[in-house]
Amino acid sequence: MLHRVICSALAWRRVLSLALLTTAPGVCVAQQTPTAPLRVAIVGLVHDHVAGFLAQLPQHRNVELVGIAEADPALAAKYEKKYALPETLFFKSMANMIEVRHPQAVLVYTSIAEHRHAIEIAAQYGVSVMVEKPLTVSLDDALAIRRIAREHHIQVLVNYETTWYPSNKAVYDDVEQHRIGPIRRVVVHDGHQGPKEIGVSPDFLKWLTDPAQNGAGALYDFGCYGVDLMTWLMHGEAPLTVTAVVNQDKPDVYRKVDDDATVILAYPRAQAVIQGSWNWPFARKDMEVYGATGYAITVAADQVRIRQEHDAAEQLITAPPLGPDESNSLSYLAAVLDGKIVPKGDLSALDTNIIVMQILDAARESARTGRSVRLTKLNE
Repeated sequence: MLHRVICSALAWRRVLSLALLTTAPGVCVAQQTPTAPLRVAIVGLVHDHVAGFLAQLPQHRNVELVGIAEADPALAAKYEKKYALPETLFFKSMANMIEVRHPQAVLVYTSIAEHRHAIEIAAQYGVSVMVEKPLTVSLDDALAIRRIAREHHIQVLVNYETTWYPSNKAVYDDVEQHRIGPIRRVVVHDGHQGPKEIGVSPDFLKWLTDPAQNGAGALYDFGCYGVDLMTWLMHGEAPLTVTAVVNQDKPDVYRKVDDDATVILAYPRAQAVIQGSWNWPFARKDMEVYGATGYAITVAADQVRIRQEHDAAEQLITAPPLGPDESNSLSYLAAVLDGKIVPKGDLSALDTNIIVMQILDAARESARTGRSVRLTKLNE
């Protein structure tokens, strides 16, 4: 009798424990191993996109800012005050910052020409890198970056605003699922009224309008978006030829660089027209993809105009939201470093952006010489 009572009591304890685990939130949380936030650091503060990162940081509990490397004390003080950042976050030397703070990844907000140098330093410590678009200023730099990444086993990723647009992913899916037929023509429009016209900071404007620091003007600044999207749509296939025309419509404002660029990419059975400009009447980032049997046109970040074969008229649809790990640059970075995403062939991946740099480098040469540039296959 006593044995049955004891067994019954033990059974009830097991039932009660199971009930607590499945119904009491506090107990359930206690059973889980919390995931440590991704430790990231900032390198450089001369790129205005860093303000967007700092503004969004409180929304990302899975990311912790552990350091900032900026040699200019006035610039460091500006951001320290604006975002109420602790003085202990700031370092003048990138290497010193990494040695003291041990970030898992660095976010680079330098001029484009400084990307390679920042990646070289990070690689010495085995630290992965995400840079703002484009990857760098030349194909030579891009190939050197690929070699560095492979030798030191780090990730090098490129952040484009348009990567996180659900509308672009919806169009990509339309192509992949053969809803509009094989791609025949792509037209991409990117840009705004001009960096000076929209009021970027003096630090940003200074290097953005320096061809040595930015690679070019609007050609690199906004042409890179369309080149990245087209390379993604074409699964990394490089075009046969690149032809580019650039203008200086406002030479009194942009004396050293182009402010308007058109790039034509010729593939065996498709063509892309990339229009990047600092002369649009309004800011825009949109893409038109025409297939053999239909078309899909992005409208801002989350809508698509689509017309398929046998449709009487086009439809305006809202694109499905992106998955949690692919909806923004920080979540994507964390997912890559956690092994959830293998960055190959996507918009931010290094292999995609090597081809992007090959195309941009050729476009700059085409604009300089007035001739089309035929591409050769790059060594893997």
